[in-house]
Amino acid sequence: MKRREFILSTAAAGAALASTSSRLSAQPHDPGKRALMKLGCQSGPTSDTRLQFFARHGVKNICGIPDETPGLGYPTVDQLLQLKERAAKWGVSIDMIMPSFLASSHIDRTARPAIMLGQSPERDRDIERIQNLIANCAKAGIPSFKYNMSILGVLRTGRTPGRGGARYSTWRLAEAKPRTPLTRAGVVTADLYWERITYFLERVVPVANEHKIRMACHPHDPGVPPGSGYQGVDAVLGTVEGLKKFISIQESPYHGLNFCQGTVSEMLQDPGQEIFEVIRYFGSRQKIFNVHFRNIRGKRDDFMEVYPDEGDIDFVQAMRVYKEVGYSYMMMPDHVPMHPDDPGGSQAFAFAYGYIRALIQAVDQMG
Repeated sequence: MKRREFILSTAAAGAALASTSSRLSAQPHDPGKRALMKLGCQSGPTSDTRLQFFARHGVKNICGIPDETPGLGYPTVDQLLQLKERAAKWGVSIDMIMPSFLASSHIDRTARPAIMLGQSPERDRDIERIQNLIANCAKAGIPSFKYNMSILGVLRTGRTPGRGGARYSTWRLAEAKPRTPLTRAGVVTADLYWERITYFLERVVPVANEHKIRMACHPHDPGVPPGSGYQGVDAVLGTVEGLKKFISIQESPYHGLNFCQGTVSEMLQDPGQEIFEVIRYFGSRQKIFNVHFRNIRGKRDDFMEVYPDEGDIDFVQAMRVYKEVGYSYMMMPDHVPMHPDDPGGSQAFAFAYGYIRALIQAVDQMG
């Protein structure tokens, strides 16, 4: 490298560091307050190979995926303990699990849709499975589980070219073409959707209270137009106001959110400015039980999912707000960009792990 090029590149690097430092130092802080959040991940399967990958990259806390006996519908206590023991061999803690249903899948591709379709007695049997899962988590010492109340699943319209040949998952409502006018759920108005959510919460939150297990629900990804909806569905957890209503149903310290920062950013017209107060609202009420810490470029109805360092959200400031509200659980990468040379996303996850871990250390040490 020529001397001139070296000087220019060094100056650019110094400017970038100075910019980050100035953003950190410009914020008011309590020097005695520590950052309590932890680097986490939910990618699976929770095998020895994947656990070694986590351990190599400093991920010590995860959402695990337990084995299940076919037909039972939830893991036994022994299966949960086996999951914990497998992770512990690599110095990894199971802080959360995900059930084998109530996932972020489209209702037309969901094997067990009864809860979201409002079909009794099938939904009552599945609710009982969730109740048994909660009891077994308590017996196994796993403090939380995450779930979805989704009909439309994760909607996207394609991928947009990104840096280094990466492809960024993209949603543009104006270009969306649903496969069918309606899902098998038919027309689901806001009132009907809230009835199904409330029916579930009224039967499950008391069991979570009894066993002291946190229930973390993921928002609808992405938000669709309120009222008219998409494929006949008014996705009520696709707005900040909807999430506020959700946490007010069955008031409980164990009823809260899997706060996908990317998804919540997708709900906003100016996410780069608005997201911090949303974090404060739910975080100050202790309703954030897990964070999907991913970035977007764009706004409601028109966005792409990018690497954490190049989106519209200032991640330094976001991490400081989580510290400010005393958030103490996992910060996870999610929906990483894809590349043909990295089909499983391991390179992108590794990049995100290092970025998140460094941010946690920075806000902890610098206030």
